[in-house]
Amino acid sequence: MEAMHEISCPQLKKIHSGKVRDSFRVDAKRRLIVATDRISSFDLVLNTRIPGKGAVLNGLAAWWFEQTRDIVPNHLIKTLGSHASLVHETEPVRIEMVVRAYLTGSAWRKYERGEREVSGVKLPNGLHRNDAFLTPILTPTTKEASDREISREQLLKEGWTTEAIYNKMEDVALRLFERGTKLLKERGIILVDTKYEFGIRDGKLMLIDEIHTPDSSRFWSAEAYIKDPENVEQLDKEFVRAYLMKHRKDGQYPRELPEEIVRETLQRYEKIYRMITGKDVVYGLRPERELADILAEEGLIKDGFIAIVMGSPADLPHAEKMKNIIEQYDIACDMRIISAHKNGENIIDLARDYNYAIEALAVIAVAGRSNGLGGALAANLSVPVINCPPFSDKTDMMININSSLMMPSNTPAATVVDAGNAVYFTLRALNLHRLKDTFSTEIAATKTKLFFADEEIRTIK
Repeated sequence: MEAMHEISCPQLKKIHSGKVRDSFRVDAKRRLIVATDRISSFDLVLNTRIPGKGAVLNGLAAWWFEQTRDIVPNHLIKTLGSHASLVHETEPVRIEMVVRAYLTGSAWRKYERGEREVSGVKLPNGLHRNDAFLTPILTPTTKEASDREISREQLLKEGWTTEAIYNKMEDVALRLFERGTKLLKERGIILVDTKYEFGIRDGKLMLIDEIHTPDSSRFWSAEAYIKDPENVEQLDKEFVRAYLMKHRKDGQYPRELPEEIVRETLQRYEKIYRMITGKDVVYGLRPERELADILAEEGLIKDGFIAIVMGSPADLPHAEKMKNIIEQYDIACDMRIISAHKNGENIIDLARDYNYAIEALAVIAVAGRSNGLGGALAANLSVPVINCPPFSDKTDMMININSSLMMPSNTPAATVVDAGNAVYFTLRALNLHRLKDTFSTEIAATKTKLFFADEEIRTIK
């Protein structure tokens, strides 16, 4: 099973890249949210991925959204494969509503240092690690670069939301926590604490992001808690936090996880998924490819994408000829202007977008004299690059062709002089099955046409 890393989709604008989730604009009313296999802790996104973790988060959030629709509407329209969901667009309220039923985690660490207040909530003396509160407490945090604990009074004073909206969020959050507590208790699980996020759609409050997942919540085994409350088994991301704290050096947490921690983390995520839903996690062996296929089937993107990158605005007529052919095959096409010599630094941003593209993608480089563009693109991109220089005549071609043919080492750019052939070469480089079928049909039609033309000539003779 492959891990889902950072992803992009040049046909959809990326509007947010969070610690774990990436969001893309579908249209004015919908967005695509992709739960990657990244893992974060202590506001750090680790370099190590947990293959399949995103599928757990995506599937579990969808399950809980369905279980809580009677309490509050949520943004889920439908899941798209193992790692992604199509959701309603909302105006996010930049506050996390954190509900805690037990003194543990960061709250316990503060309490142990002698602090007796969390987000404005006063805590009594005499509590021990993992003790239950008399009733769950609400400890909001702000959604900033680094989450900040904040009291109800302070967040209203700072203008994070209105009092009416906050009161509604508070009521809904506590009701969601009560529902989660009840359903999990039936499965032998304690919902220790969690966070909820909300948005506004058509003037109404809507639950967004995720709900009761191992990333957003802390879970304990009820049986283990009874046996040993202070050392209870944890079924969530706290396992990773504990590893990071144990191996912290000079105040810095490690950014890599060893293989045994990766395996154990996934097993814990899978276990909580089975315990809650009663089912096994459904994985995609190649989640990026799976997602691209589903998005194409849903009509949200084309299954292939070709970028025509020009070195100058003067290359536009040459590029438009190719674009017209490309679009006849129902392939998305974008035209960009980047000069290898004048604004070549833009290639780095383009590479970040194209190298992680989920759809089949190839690039046509359009530059003539001193063609550094094709080489610069090929040196930075992990997708096929085809040079198609816009020669004005045969003399121009004879003088300047070498700059496109002679690429430096490790810059595998092909060169095709004829614009039509460059397009057909690039379409074939996408390696899409439907295009293979189309081209096979076209080849057969051409052969048939030539056969009858030859027969006609023979008859005339």
